[in-house]
Amino acid sequence: MLDLTFTSLPAKRLLTGLFCFYMTCTSPAWASELGDKAQIDSASGLVIQPGFEMVRAHCTACHSAKLVTQNHMSRERWLSTIRWMQKTQNLWALPREDEILDYLSANYGERDMGRRAPLPAHLMPKS
Repeated sequence: MLDLTFTSLPAKRLLTGLFCFYMTCTSPAWASELGDKAQIDSASGLVIQPGFEMVRAHCTACHSAKLVTQNHMSRERWLSTIRWMQKTQNLWALPREDEILDYLSANYGERDMGRRAPLPAHLMPKS
């Protein structure tokens, strides 16, 4: 007979980890925010709304769309991030930048909980 009491510490950690993994995979955070009003592109995970093609073309040329979808920032922070990428990562001048910013702020805008604010420059490693 299978013992499901999980009295040892490693077994409790395993059970906790499995539960967290299950909750993460079966109930993504964006699902409750978007509801049934938006479709998600199966290839990129991006919300299909006006501006989607521009974001997919320019943002995923250098990094995964996951980097976009996991961030939720104000329009000003998205612009600041774009400027940082242009200054330090060789990002080109974006055509229709306003359309990209509209898309990002509408679909991946600020929320009550999210990533921490960026570290101040003096705490960043020297490049």
